[in-house]
Order: sequence, then structure tokens, then C-alpha cells
Amino acid sequence: MDRNLKSYPLLLLVTIAVTGNLFCEAHGRVPHNNDTTVNTLDDLEVVSRVENREVKAAMPLQIMTEAEIRRLGITDVADAVRRFSGVNVRDYGGLGGVKTVSVRNMGASHTAVSYDGVPVDNIEGGQVDIGRFSLNNISRLTLAVGQENDLLQCARLYSSASVLGITTQHPRFSKNRNLSLEAKINTGSWGYVSPYIKYSQKISDKLFTSIEGDYTRSDGRYPFTIKNGSETIRGKRVNSEIQNWHAEANLYIPFSDRHKIDVKGYFYNSKRGVPGAVTLYNPVSTETLWGRDAFAQIRYRGNLSERWKIQVIGKYANGWSRERETGNQYSGGLWQAEYTQNEYFISGSASYNPLKGLYFALAQDVMFNNLSFTKANCPYPSRTTSYTSFTAKYEGNRYEIIANINGVATSEIVKQGKAPDSFKCINPSVGATWQPLAETGWNLRAMYKKTNRLPTFNDLYYDRLGVRTLRPEKADEYNIGTTWMSENIGFLEYLSFTADAYYNYVKDKIVAMPSTHNWRMMNYGKVRIYGIDINAFGSFLLGHDMHINLSGAYSWHKTVDITDSSSSAYKSELPYSPQHSGNLSVSFSSRWIELGYSLYAVGKCYFMAQNIPANRLDGYIEQSISAGHEFHIKDCVIGLRGEIINLGNAEYEVIKYYPMPGRSFRISLNFKL
Repeated sequence: MDRNLKSYPLLLLVTIAVTGNLFCEAHGRVPHNNDTTVNTLDDLEVVSRVENREVKAAMPLQIMTEAEIRRLGITDVADAVRRFSGVNVRDYGGLGGVKTVSVRNMGASHTAVSYDGVPVDNIEGGQVDIGRFSLNNISRLTLAVGQENDLLQCARLYSSASVLGITTQHPRFSKNRNLSLEAKINTGSWGYVSPYIKYSQKISDKLFTSIEGDYTRSDGRYPFTIKNGSETIRGKRVNSEIQNWHAEANLYIPFSDRHKIDVKGYFYNSKRGVPGAVTLYNPVSTETLWGRDAFAQIRYRGNLSERWKIQVIGKYANGWSRERETGNQYSGGLWQAEYTQNEYFISGSASYNPLKGLYFALAQDVMFNNLSFTKANCPYPSRTTSYTSFTAKYEGNRYEIIANINGVATSEIVKQGKAPDSFKCINPSVGATWQPLAETGWNLRAMYKKTNRLPTFNDLYYDRLGVRTLRPEKADEYNIGTTWMSENIGFLEYLSFTADAYYNYVKDKIVAMPSTHNWRMMNYGKVRIYGIDINAFGSFLLGHDMHINLSGAYSWHKTVDITDSSSSAYKSELPYSPQHSGNLSVSFSSRWIELGYSLYAVGKCYFMAQNIPANRLDGYIEQSISAGHEFHIKDCVIGLRGEIINLGNAEYEVIKYYPMPGRSFRISLNFKL
């Protein structure tokens, strides 16, 4: 990196600080002592602790708020999600590496992702890369095993084994102001620079709008040390650079407390090197990946009466990617391909409350997807999928029961060859929670859910690998657990504890298996998964405006292959399935400073099917610290925060031969009006 580029982050930091201060002085006003009211849209939860939902949910639910993310200095969505118990984030290293989420070792394709209540899908590969979502504008992350308790969710979300929910911020305006502005600059190790800006406007009491954008670049050339057999390899990561930018526009139309429309446009564009495996004789990687994802969605939620509520959603999404790699193994020294996928999605749901405590809900989704790629044998597949969901819930004084039936039907056509058979299924689920003793925070819960994972277009059609006769994966989930909470006891503001034991069974697992001349996809696997998830959270008041928050999570699970009793891998743990993982977070906040410390630990696992010492991948512990403070100047807020990531400079791999970054730093400067 040249000298001018090295000084660029510092120049941006100084520029934002100076201009932010001048803007505050020019447009600010001195507030009165009681002038602290903030006007927000009605959807924001401000009257109850969100942690209560975790404890009272019939199915396991974990929540991370915007405040927790800020206090702990979490840098991206993947870093936040991996702090949930039972989660395995697959990361191939580097800022540009693909990051996918597997919950309780079911596989990333069994985890649905929703963005402001609308599903995000990737019909080509089935796995959503959460690395493309920006953390700047997120107000809450939720992870639900089974399903969330919201009766007006899409039927598509009911059909998944787990749901990662991403909720973005609604516009926030200070009193007597019709606009708000936020600007941020992040900079750090390895040439990392990421500016962000958001502008919100209150056009009228019935119309709000916001527009935001961010840009990220990094050369990604972090140093590493890795063991490869008896050899020790030291070097710098190559082909790990990244450039991406993201823009988002929102329109909020709250006609009244009973009727609201949200409109969102989203665009993400990236170019990134794909860092390869670090081996003794081939340290070079020449693969580059371009990606472009865009969608537009609209959601209406309305209360037609005290008993009837409805939701209607429409969405169009387009995804485009290009892969290019050079090398003597390719004809002409170059291989490249482009992929384009389209999605059309519509959803309608309604809930009815005929009697006190009794609710019914019906949801119907229809999704149409197609895929094309630049190969002569492209079959141009198109799939129409229908999701239907019926839910019944009863809430008593000390118990709650929720039951669901979800139906899935697919129809597929291709322009070349024979299309896969149509698929239909009906999957039930049931969950219950019970408070054994009145006036206590202790609850018991249990859950059963049956789901399917449809074959992706890659599973079916990928050149020389896809098989069009694949059956969907079938999964059964069982969960029993206990939860407890207490509030306002002396200096203790809030304390909660949850523990869940679970058993999952997956059959017809879709895997790539070697055939006569190459690899082929097939329904082969049977997997048994069992484990325990434990979560604890505490909030303590030390004095006026001084708080300490403690949180911890621990997971133990064992995922074994029970496909073939004659196989050498029978009852072995699946690759990349560590038995032990956990995290610990401590944060301190006061009017002067916010401090955060977090620890994330993962035990050993195996990177091949046979669980022998030669296939062992060592565990690791990663620690991070952060410190920040906000300065209030008139109506403006300027925040400065610093973070040290991987404080102990731990050398580790999530995927074998893909070393992760060591110690790094980040500094952020934030300006709000």
C-alpha cells in the first residue's frame, strides 16, 4: 500500500470529526433539561425487555440487540451470529470469504434467513451468505429454532428447521426535527476502510423515508502461521482482497396504528478474491468472484379489527455472479462462468382471535425461481414452489401451546433433458411452554418439528455433478428445555437462564460421493444429532448510570454418521462438527465510557469422515476488547470507538488449510444528528 492510501483513513476520520462539529454548531440548538424525547415509529419495541421473549418462548429463541452489538464492538453479522449457542458459522478466511450459518449441525440449507420479515433465498446454492449484510443499520438479530412466535410470518419461514431474523432500524428523529443524518467511518488493519452514511426524512406524519449506503475495501493480506504435516508455513494471505458497496432505500407509510406499509429497495455489489487453501506446493490462488444482488420488497400489515390481522408481502430479487480463474489446468489458461437467478415471491397471511387466548393463522406463499448460466449444457431450470401454513395457538395463564401444519409443493421445468419429479409433503410441528409455579419466572418447554430441505439447482444441474433424481432431505427435531428469569432484585436489574436438550435426525442427506469418473450428488446420508444449549444473561446496576451486562453461552453436541454400519466412518462425527463451543461477554457502560470484552471458544473437530488423529483440527479461543464514548454537542452526537480483535493473536482454522486472521484493530468515528 502506498503512503497516500495509508493516510487516507486518518484523513477521513479527521474530516468527519471537524465537519460534524461545525454542522452541529450551525444547526444545533441548546436543549432544555427535559428536552430528551425521541420520536420513533410505532414498530420499535420500547416498553418491555426483549429478553423476556427468549424466556417465555415455546421454541428456543435467542436475541441480540443493537445496544449489545455496539457495546461488544462486534464488527460484522457473522461475528454477531456465531455468539448464539448451537451455531456453526462456516468461514473460509479473509474479509471476502463466504460465511454461512448452520444451526445445531443441520446444515446451512436448513437455516432460513429473513430480512425485515421477508425471506432471503439462494435457489442456486441453497446457502445464504450472511457476510453481504451490513451491521451498520441493524436493530436486532434473532435466532429461532423451529419458528418464531409471530403468527403473521411467511409460510416459507415455517418450513425451515431454524430462522435467522435480521431487523433493520426505522428512522429516529429528535424532537421538533424532521430529518436525521448519520455518518460513520471504520478503518483498521490490512487496509480496511468502510465509510457509511444514512439520511432519514420525515415528510409527514404518515410518510417517512431513509436512504443509506456503505463501501468496504481491504487488501486482506494478513500474516499467518499454519502447520502442514511436519512443515510450518509462514506467509501472508493472498488473493483475499475485497471491494463491495451496498445501498438501501426505505419508505415507511404508517397510515395509522392499525395499518402500515414498508417498501424497501436493496442493492449489493462486490468483487473479491477467493483465497485458496494454503498448501506446501500450491500457495497461489487466482480465482476471482464478482457478485451482484438486488431486491425490491413491499410489506403491508393491518389490524382489520380487534380479532383480525393480515399481512401481504411482494418481492422481486435478482442475483448475478461471475467466477474467473486462471491456470494451466484450463484450456486457454482461463475458466470463467456467469450465473443469473431470478425470484418472484408473494405471501399473504391472516390471524384470527375468536376467543380470549385462542388464535388461528393461515399463510400462503408462492415463489417462482429460475437460473441460467453460460455453459452449453445449461438446462435453464424454473421452479414454482407453494408453501401453505396453518397455525393454532392457545395462551393460558401459565401455559402456551402452538401447533402448525406446513405444506410444500414444487413443480419444475427445464429446457433441456428431463425435469425432476414434482414434490409434495405435509410437515407438522408442535411446541408448548408451562409455568409450574405461579408468580415465578420458571418455565418448562418442549418442541417437535418435521422439515424438508429441497435440492438446490446446483444439486440437480451442476455440470457432471448434479443428479436430477435427488429426493429432499428429511429432518425431525425434538427439544426439551427449561427457562428462568428474575427482575429488579437490589442491584440486579435482570437475570435469565435457558437450557435446552435436543435430538435431530436427518435422512436422505444430500452429499457429494465419488463415482466411476467423477463426483456425483446422491441421497446417501443418515445423521443423528444430539446436544445441549445453555444461555445466561445478567444486567446489574452499580450506581447512577453505571451498568454491567454479563452473558454466556455453551453448546455441546454430537453429530454422527449412521448411514452404513460396514463403513469405517460409521458412528464417526461429521466433518467440521466440534462437540464443544461457547462464548462469554462482559460490558460496562456509564455516561463516560463503554467497555466490552468477549471470548469465543471452539473445541477440536475432524475435517474428514474418519475420526483419526491425522484428521483432527485443533480448537481455539478468540478474545476481543472494545472501548467507546459518545460526545453530545448541542443536538449532535459524535461517537469514537476502538476495538482489538483476536487479542491473544490466536492462530486457528475454521476450515482446514484456510487460516483465519490474527490480531487486528479497528477504529470507528460516528456522527449523528
